[in-house]
Amino acid sequence: MPAGWAGPAGRLFVLIGPGGAGKGTVAAELTARDPALWLSRSWTTRPRRDGETDDAYVFTDRDRFMDRVAAGGFFEWADFLDNLYGTPVPDAPPGVDVLLEIDLQGAQQVVARRPDAVVILLLPPSEDVQRQRLVARGDSPEHVRRRLDKGREEVAGGRRLARYEVVNDQVDRAVAEVAGIIDRTRREDP
Repeated sequence: MPAGWAGPAGRLFVLIGPGGAGKGTVAAELTARDPALWLSRSWTTRPRRDGETDDAYVFTDRDRFMDRVAAGGFFEWADFLDNLYGTPVPDAPPGVDVLLEIDLQGAQQVVARRPDAVVILLLPPSEDVQRQRLVARGDSPEHVRRRLDKGREEVAGGRRLARYEVVNDQVDRAVAEVAGIIDRTRREDP
């Protein structure tokens, strides 16, 4: 990460939560509805899942990822369940707020650099629903088990870090609740 880089000049919203919480779906809906909200596209070394769009991440290999780390090209990055994930240094257009959809490790790095970041913890309604979502997206039984185990840690850590908590029991309702948090933040800190 570039030394001293403070991040985007606008507000910084960070959406975190365990696998299967629906972060990607909620983030996509938020940015589709709010032209003043820019979603940073993360990099990963994991393979693209069946049915996952090519632009869900920048899919890359470990060597190219580590070259970008060495060049200071990530705002945050982490090794998560044997895959690398990273948020590029944001290059948002002027006048917009930035939304990061990242894991707990990344959010901790971001908050260390940007204590003003608004962290929102997105949760599935239950572990059973979380399991169903992970299976439905094509995760192997072993990966589902590892995600659920890691998810419990992420929820506990996320509750210590996040300013807000939203349960994603219904996508439209969860999106509306997160959008309300963003709107309130903008009104309170113009």
